[in-house]
Amino acid sequence: MARSELRPIVRLRSAATGYTYATRKNRRNTPDRLVLRKYDPVLRGHTEFREQR
Repeated sequence: MARSELRPIVRLRSAATGYTYATRKNRRNTPDRLVLRKYDPVLRGHTEFREQR
């Protein structure tokens, strides 16, 4: 069964160091770019991660 295009895989890049996470998002609920606060192991703290395309 093929993966839906409604939930694509997106990469979240740290605003401070460039560290990345991969996750999925629902395009119907969040059509804009995703911004989350997540743990950055390079900084050893939480920072803002933004969706990159």
